[in-house]
Amino acid sequence: MTNSIKGMKRTDYCAKFDISNVGQTITVFGWVQRQRDLGNLIFIDLRDRTGIIQLSFNDQTDRAIFADAQSVRSEYVVAATGVVAERESKNKDLPTGEIEVIVNDFRIVSKAKTPPFEIEKSEKVGDETTLKYRYLNLRNEKLTKNILMRHEIAKIAREYFYANDFIEIETPMMIKSTPEGARDYVVPSRIHNGKFYALPQSPQIYKQLTMIAGFDRYIQLARCFRDEDLRADRQPEFTQIDLEMSFVDCDDIMDMAEGFISKLMKETIDVNIDAPLPRMTFADAMNKYGSDKPDTRFDMLIEDISDWADKTDFVVFKSAIADGGAVKAIVAKNAASTYTRKKIDKLTEFAKGIGAKGLAYVRWADEAPNCSFAKFLKDGELEELLSTLGAEQGDVVLIVSDKTRKALTIMGALRLAVAKELDLIPQGKWNFLWITEMPFFELDEETGEWVAAHHPFTMPMEESIQYLDTDKSKVKAQAFDLVLNGTELSSGSMRITDCELQTKMFELLGMDQEEIDAKFGFLVDAYHYAAPPHGGMGIGLDRLAMLICGADSLRDVIAFPKVQNASELMSGAPSYIDDVQLGELGIDIKASEDDE
Repeated sequence: MTNSIKGMKRTDYCAKFDISNVGQTITVFGWVQRQRDLGNLIFIDLRDRTGIIQLSFNDQTDRAIFADAQSVRSEYVVAATGVVAERESKNKDLPTGEIEVIVNDFRIVSKAKTPPFEIEKSEKVGDETTLKYRYLNLRNEKLTKNILMRHEIAKIAREYFYANDFIEIETPMMIKSTPEGARDYVVPSRIHNGKFYALPQSPQIYKQLTMIAGFDRYIQLARCFRDEDLRADRQPEFTQIDLEMSFVDCDDIMDMAEGFISKLMKETIDVNIDAPLPRMTFADAMNKYGSDKPDTRFDMLIEDISDWADKTDFVVFKSAIADGGAVKAIVAKNAASTYTRKKIDKLTEFAKGIGAKGLAYVRWADEAPNCSFAKFLKDGELEELLSTLGAEQGDVVLIVSDKTRKALTIMGALRLAVAKELDLIPQGKWNFLWITEMPFFELDEETGEWVAAHHPFTMPMEESIQYLDTDKSKVKAQAFDLVLNGTELSSGSMRITDCELQTKMFELLGMDQEEIDAKFGFLVDAYHYAAPPHGGMGIGLDRLAMLICGADSLRDVIAFPKVQNASELMSGAPSYIDDVQLGELGIDIKASEDDE
């Protein structure tokens, strides 16, 4: 039989008590982690969101209470009142390990079925089960701590930005569908038959409108939705710490973000982050690291060996250069013993899997280096290469030739793969980095077309505007990214506030005036009423929490996450709706080929 907690008031959470509370009468509530029945002694580990405290029942305990304690099982909800006492056998692994509660009032509040897995060992259970019973999985200490850390990050964000005169403004969740890169999640309108709302991919347009409205500094913990393919660092719905500022430039926005990052890291995990954070241009990031979100915790920088390669007789290198490409290399120090021929073959397959045509290498294990393309080299050319790269006996040189951007991207992925294999990435290091001088356009090497690298409201650098019609490769954006240990945390930029320039940017994206008016007319019109210079950024709360918690996936820091196919295993979302609802919305479902 279960009991009410009427008349019982919690003194504090389980892990809030220590040796200083000995002799005090307290009341605690929680879940039974485990029960140990030693005959005339019963111990119960009681768990709540803060941790565990031990309840003790002995031969002095009321017999009815003792019997109830004997009957409990794991995950029962119980309430207990008793006197805090010093434990004879202490547990140094628990914050409350020096004390126990000698129980004099005990109630079984709610009984539990046998869980489908052990809560403490849920990390060893498959996702299909743990996500189906997510409410049980969240009782696991690690996940509980992750969710509490996420709360702490959100709290610190609000404290910091409120203290800096930001105003929290909620922007709409049902908005007009506008192109922002990914596919929209759409919501049909019952009242406006045949029309749809979109769920926001970001509050971009509305936060800019708050600047035109005069609110000056905006902050929101914004829910965002993007219908795109998922991976470890993506979810279809996510949260960003979204901010916008008026009468500023890029430096002002970055300075404000640095203050937040410094406060956050100190108050959550006691790590000092010195401001200003280092900055690196986009071009340097790509050329040295093969990524616009470089992991700078280790070296192994990419080297350009095109000049050397062009002098050789190796047609693979020479043809890549003749086609306007490049030859890139990395040196893996002291890697020859790890990278046997068999492992290099696996690395070659990895490189091909990410777009490489092949992988050339020099493995210098013995006195004479083993070069995969030695027969195409003249006397002294291999020695010249090794000398230029600073390679020594024991090293491995990896080489890729292709279109420059593609070669760099492949080398960047190889750099990370090799670093992981060689255990070169130090743990406990927090390398924040700003990426600046971002290109406004990117060349699609498949189509040869220039495409926008940012949303259409990004302000070009003033000295670049003259090249919008003549040389898009020279146009730089007043934009920046914040990177932590190879993960992009945030993107930000200054915004266009000139009506003519904004219209010009839409036209460069292939829109005619009719489409501009239909999709963005309300924003362009707002600019006619005087817009202050403004800019902002969105910091990914989920990614930030994932990195601070040391989690492997965003799932581990989101209470109720989606899986790879954007479904939620616990509730069964998405689900079909009945014909009556479909009829009210004027929607007919067309059977897919998979259903036929």
